[in-house]
Amino acid sequence: MLCEAMCGLEVQVRGPEIVSIRGHRDDPLSRGHICPKGVALQDLHTDPDRLRRPVRREGDAWVEIGWDEAIDLAADLLHGVQERHGRDAVATYLGNPNVHSLGALTHGTSVPRTLGSRHVFSATSVDQLPHHVVAWAMYGHQFLLPVPDIDRSRLVVLVGTNPMASNGSLWTVPDFPARLRELHDRGGRLVVLDPRRTETAAVADEHHFVRPGTDATVLLALVHVVLAEGLARPAAYVDGLDALRLLVADFTPEVAERVSGVAAQTIRGLARDVAGGGAAVHGRMGVSTQEFGVLCQWAIQCLMAVTGNLDQPGGTMFTTPAIDLVGRGLVGRGHRGRTTSAVRGLPEFAGELPVSVLAEEMDGEAPAIRALLTIAGNPVSSTPAGSRLSGRIASLEAVVAIDPYVNETTRHAHVILPPTGPLERDHYDLIFHTLAVRNTARFSPALFERPEDARHHWEIARDLTLALLRRRGCRPSVRQRLRLMASPRMSVDLLLRSARTGLSVRRLSRTPGGVDLGPLQPRLPERLRTPDRRVSLTPEVVTDGLALLRSRLPALRRAASSDELLLIGRRHQRDNNSWMHNSTRLTRGRPRHQLLMHPDDLAARGLADGSLVTVTSDVSSVRVDVRASDEVMRGVVSLPHGYGHDRPGVRMGHAVEVPGVSMNDLTDPARVEGVSGNAVLNGIPVVVTPAAGA
Repeated sequence: MLCEAMCGLEVQVRGPEIVSIRGHRDDPLSRGHICPKGVALQDLHTDPDRLRRPVRREGDAWVEIGWDEAIDLAADLLHGVQERHGRDAVATYLGNPNVHSLGALTHGTSVPRTLGSRHVFSATSVDQLPHHVVAWAMYGHQFLLPVPDIDRSRLVVLVGTNPMASNGSLWTVPDFPARLRELHDRGGRLVVLDPRRTETAAVADEHHFVRPGTDATVLLALVHVVLAEGLARPAAYVDGLDALRLLVADFTPEVAERVSGVAAQTIRGLARDVAGGGAAVHGRMGVSTQEFGVLCQWAIQCLMAVTGNLDQPGGTMFTTPAIDLVGRGLVGRGHRGRTTSAVRGLPEFAGELPVSVLAEEMDGEAPAIRALLTIAGNPVSSTPAGSRLSGRIASLEAVVAIDPYVNETTRHAHVILPPTGPLERDHYDLIFHTLAVRNTARFSPALFERPEDARHHWEIARDLTLALLRRRGCRPSVRQRLRLMASPRMSVDLLLRSARTGLSVRRLSRTPGGVDLGPLQPRLPERLRTPDRRVSLTPEVVTDGLALLRSRLPALRRAASSDELLLIGRRHQRDNNSWMHNSTRLTRGRPRHQLLMHPDDLAARGLADGSLVTVTSDVSSVRVDVRASDEVMRGVVSLPHGYGHDRPGVRMGHAVEVPGVSMNDLTDPARVEGVSGNAVLNGIPVVVTPAAGA
C-alpha cells in the first residue's frame, strides 16, 4: 500500500479506531517483518492534512465542493484547454503512489488515454527508466526484470541500492535484514558498491566506495575480466558473446580504477567470485539516475548472462506471479522513439516522455503544454529544477490534481480530487508480485468502509473519463463502459480465476497472510518476449551509448583527481519519497535533513560541522545545515530526497515542522541519461560555501 516491500500487516481495530499495527507472521513473503512506515499507516489514516473531499482554489484559499461539481469543473478545465489548443496541450504526470493503489492501476490510466495527449510523464524517468529500456532491449519486455534470488544465493552484490532502508526496490525483498542473516548463516557474502556507507553497506562483508557517475566503468570491467579470463558460461539461448568481448575490451579494471576509485585488484577478485556461480548482482537508484544509467543496467544483465547466473537459483531470476502481467499481455512490451519532445527531441519510451522536458514544454509564447493533470504525483519536489517547474505550473491555464494532499505541486491546482486512504480500499499488488523474491499472492480487503462523501481512485477515474467523453459528444463503447464500471475487486477476481491457479479473491480473503506459491523457478527461454526467444548481449540501442562513455573518460579521470564535489541523494527508512514527513512517528528523533560532507572536505573549505552552508549547482542554490560524516567518500556530499516543504501554500505540517530543502532544486533538467532520457540526479557538481549572514 505504501512501498515496494508489500509487507503483510495485522491491524487491530476497535470500531473506527486503530488499536495496533504489526507485521503479519503468516505472510509467506514478509514473514512478520514491519518497518516504521507500516506502523505510520495509522497517522496517514487520521492525518488532518489529508483531504477527504474535493476542493477548489479561490485565490489563496481552498473551498470544499461536492463531487459532481468537482468532476464537472475538472472536465471543463481540461476539455476547454484541448478545445482551444489541441489535445497535446494537456500533460499528465503520474506519481509513484499509483503503483501502490489497486484502483489507480486498474482504472487510473483511463483518464490520460481519454485525453489522448502525447505529453504523458511519470516518476519512471526520475527513477527506473534505464531498467525498463534494458529489459525491453534484451528480453523483449519492459517488465521482464530479473531479481536476486537471495534466499538461495552464495554471493549478493548491490550497486547503488540500500535495501536495509527500503527492503528492496525493483526487487521486492521484505525482511531484508533477516534474509541477510540467513545468507551469512549458510556462508554467503554481501558486497556493496556505493559512494556512501549506507545502512546496507554498514552490514556488508565488503563495502567499496565508488565515485558517483563512474559505476559503468566498474561494471563493464567486471564483464571484461570474465571474458578475458575465459570464465564465461552463458546459456545456449544467449547470443553475441564475441561481439561483447570486443565492445568491453578497452574497459579494463585499471581504467575503472583511475576514474572510480575502486581498486583493479578488487574488481578482478569480484569478477572471479561472481563467475563462481550462485551470485546475484543488482543495481538501483544510484546507478539508474546518473549519466550512464542504461550502460550500468546493461552491464549488470550481461554479467549475469555471461557467468551463467541469469535464470538460475541463487542468481537473478524471473517470477511466476498468480496474475502474470507480462505473460498475459496486460502491460505493453514497450517501444521507443514513436514521438519526441518538441524542444530537445528526446524520445518517448512506452508512451511516456522524459519528465526532464516538462518545464521547457511549458515555455515560450506558444507553449506546447498549457494544462497539467497530476495523478498522485509531486513533480515540483521529485523532478529536476523544481523551483523553475513550480513557476511554470503556476502560469498554466488549468491544473487538475487527483491527490489526497496540498503539496508543492498541487498547491497550484484549480481543483483537487482526493481518493480514499490505503485502509479504506481493497488492495492486491499487481506490480510487486511480479518483482518479488518469492512467488506469493495476497488480497487485502478494505479495513474501513469508504465514507459516504468520499470516492475511491477508480471511481474518480471512471467519473472523470465519462465526463470528458460527454464533453466531446462521445459515448463509451460497451467494452469501455464494462471496464470502467467493474470494481478493482471484480477485475482481480476475474484475473485470478482465469489464471487457473485455483485462486480467487474469496479464497485469498480466507487466508489474510496470503498464499505461498513457492520459490522462483527457471523460466528462460520460454519467458522471453524477443521475436526469436533468445537474448542478445549487444542490442544496438544500448551499445550506442558506449561511444559517449569513452569520450567522457578523460574528463572523468581529471575529475577524480580534482577537489570537485559531487552531490548524491539519499533515502531513509522513515521517509516515503516526498510525503509522510508530517507523521510524528516518522520524523521524531535525530534530524536527517542535513548535507552530509566528509570531515576532510569541510576542513579544506574552512567549514564547521553543524554550520549553515550554501550549496550551489549550475542551476540554483540552497541553504542547509551541514553535518560532518565519514559515511560519504571524500569529494561527495549528500542531501536527502523529498524535503523542502516550506513553499507558500503547502498544506503540510499540522503535526510537525520539517526542516530541509529540496535536493531537486539543484538538479539540472538539461542533464539526462544519454539513451533513455532519464533524469541525472546523482553526481551533480556543486560548490559548498558558508551561508551569507550565518
